[in-house]
Amino acid sequence: MTQIEDTSRDHRLDAESFAGGYFRNAVYRHWDPYEDIPQELLEEDRERLIDHEQTAQEFDGLRRTLALFGAGEEAVTEDLTPLLLVTKDINKQMFLTSQLYEEAKHTQFFDRYWRSVIDPVAEARGFEVTNPTDQRYFNDDYIALFDKTEEAMQTLLESDTPTDRARAYCHYHLVIESVLAQTGYYGIQSNYSSTGADLPSAVEPVHLDGLIEGITRIRSDEGRHVGFGMHEVQRLIAEEGVDPDVVQNTLQELMGHVAGTVDYKDSPVDSTPLIEYASEKTARRIEIITDADADLPPIEELVHVDGGRDISQV
Repeated sequence: MTQIEDTSRDHRLDAESFAGGYFRNAVYRHWDPYEDIPQELLEEDRERLIDHEQTAQEFDGLRRTLALFGAGEEAVTEDLTPLLLVTKDINKQMFLTSQLYEEAKHTQFFDRYWRSVIDPVAEARGFEVTNPTDQRYFNDDYIALFDKTEEAMQTLLESDTPTDRARAYCHYHLVIESVLAQTGYYGIQSNYSSTGADLPSAVEPVHLDGLIEGITRIRSDEGRHVGFGMHEVQRLIAEEGVDPDVVQNTLQELMGHVAGTVDYKDSPVDSTPLIEYASEKTARRIEIITDADADLPPIEELVHVDGGRDISQV
């Protein structure tokens, strides 16, 4: 029988712990990427895109966005494992386990959307049918961002210092989950929802309620992921002596890859507002986590997207 490493506790779980509370929130907000996203919504999205006046290039812009999201969810489902393996606190282990499960659910949603909407629309419109793994959708900055994240996570298996762990959280929870994903949501909400921000674009907007429904539910999960990562980095700085400059420098270095990911050649959408949005998110995250006395925002605020649906109702 395996011994319990932490012999200081009387019960298995700490009901008052930060991670324990976030785990309970994950259980409460559970959703099914098949049952809770009605097929009728996806069929409506499909018909709207078929009827929508758009060029192959404009449609490929949507495909690229969804390919990036899908690949990102799949990558973090794989790359988060080292962090779980080196974590000893049972409450944090449980939360990270729920996070892995949720990343897998997100991967399922994007796969389902591609099969149910994207491919049928391409066939109906006479566009080239492409795979969501086609390398045309992933530029050098996107690949570099995820390669560096994988490296930061793998480092934990050999050198699990407070600074190494802070870097890992910065890569995954604070940049990929928070800044990159938030910027992507902002762009999707602006272009494919009636409630989104009015961004400059050469593309005539089309409302995709099925896509927005899935994105809204994914955001409700990732609010927890971002909050947990911010809490851990803030704790590592305050309690473990991690230099705040390490955090700031890591975030600023990776911000260049975020900007390069959203600013790509031949995009029909002006990327300037997206880069500004990402920069604002990065600055706000740095401000909070480097202040030991700063309170973390509630989950709903952490994943707030201008014009987005209220995820507290999801």
